[in-house]
Amino acid sequence: AAAADSSALFFNAMHGTDSKVSIQNSVAEITFTTKGGRVYSAMLKEYKGQDKTNPVVLFDGDDATMSFNFYNKQGAIQTKDYYFEAVNKTDSSVTMRLAADNASYIDFIYTLKPNSYLMNFEIKATGMEGKLASTEYVDIDWTQRARQLEKGFTYENRLSELTYKVKGDNVDNLSAAKDDEKDLGNTAIDWVAFKNQFFSSVFIADQDFNKVSVKSRMEQQGSGYIKDYSAEMSTFFDPSGKQPTEMYFYFGPNHFKTLKALDKGRTEKWELNRLVYLGWPLIRWINQFITINVFDWLSGWGLSMGIVLLILTIMVKVVVYPATWKTYMSSAKMRVLKPKIDEINKKYPKQEDAMSLYSQYGVSPMGGCLPMLLQFPILMALFMFVPSAIELRQQSFLWADDLSTYDAFITFPFHIPFLGNHLSLFCLLMTVTNILNTKYTMTMQDTGAQPQMAAMKWMMYLMPIMF
Repeated sequence: AAAADSSALFFNAMHGTDSKVSIQNSVAEITFTTKGGRVYSAMLKEYKGQDKTNPVVLFDGDDATMSFNFYNKQGAIQTKDYYFEAVNKTDSSVTMRLAADNASYIDFIYTLKPNSYLMNFEIKATGMEGKLASTEYVDIDWTQRARQLEKGFTYENRLSELTYKVKGDNVDNLSAAKDDEKDLGNTAIDWVAFKNQFFSSVFIADQDFNKVSVKSRMEQQGSGYIKDYSAEMSTFFDPSGKQPTEMYFYFGPNHFKTLKALDKGRTEKWELNRLVYLGWPLIRWINQFITINVFDWLSGWGLSMGIVLLILTIMVKVVVYPATWKTYMSSAKMRVLKPKIDEINKKYPKQEDAMSLYSQYGVSPMGGCLPMLLQFPILMALFMFVPSAIELRQQSFLWADDLSTYDAFITFPFHIPFLGNHLSLFCLLMTVTNILNTKYTMTMQDTGAQPQMAAMKWMMYLMPIMF
């Protein structure tokens, strides 16, 4: 009805030409469409796609949509239905204008910060008093089909999730393993992120998002996409134009220090660095203050990333060596005392006598377990850090062409149950070396003839194969 009514507020903007306008800086190029005045595509200059030739494109065309709903007496004014005019264009900024007439319009002002993946986004009304409803909010619909940007669908899918930060509280997310949705009601939200394994599209509001509803849908393997994200929300809007709506977009890598730097000078921290998953609180603390800094220091030497990982592994082994040595010594003492323990067990079935012997020789049955528990957080920190380290993306080492994903040493033209369509040489080497290590450990220990010990022995051999 509004389209047929020439008295509609933005009647002249109902028809036009859909043209594209781009702005850029040294690290990103953002393209806009005049149909809806929205972001059309986001390209990252310093990262390559799967072909290792063309830059990474987070989304393009209909992969993403964004519409703002303003209101007047005739109902909702959905910006996706109107044609904007690009004005005040520079290399790094552009204003998309939705005009009712020469003196009445709504501006979407986009400005890319120098050498940054952060883009300021401002909505400002001019001459719209009495033409828009006095409600001080604008509703927003945002969707994006997240592209598969890495070689391994399963692994990237596991680390791709819709994430958001509650104002003054923690970062939370929808499930990455299944279709999920959540209505956050009147909870104030600082930002919403459509996250891939190594890249994210983040929408941030200085005046907070309210009435937020988020959804995440799984995509099929082979479709070229990982997840289908959507978010509905509201934020502040002043129809009089006295106060602009201040927002931001971040289209860039999930790189810890890059995201951490965005909080510099801000009173209220965004904490976008939480998009880089580094583990539970203790594990995250180890990674944030130790692992990342040591990794960056080693990377600064200009070494291959494979060598950096090798040195980092050796350094971790050196750090946990005292605990490893304590475990070994405890095991050796237990082995030496075993004949005496067997003799005591034959004569005296009570455990008190055995414990007395342990105490006499300064041996604790738990002596081998406690040191292992002490080194566990350090090993887990490294285990959590490596999958989130974008520095390893597309870095080659030996026969592997990408250290951030599996090495397909041999690829099959068919799918094998429990194995897939490829053979990973790193995985096979891990299995073989663990079996050899288990065999060596077993020969150093007298497992005896007890059935439970024999079963444990086979379990120790089976675990590397399972891994």
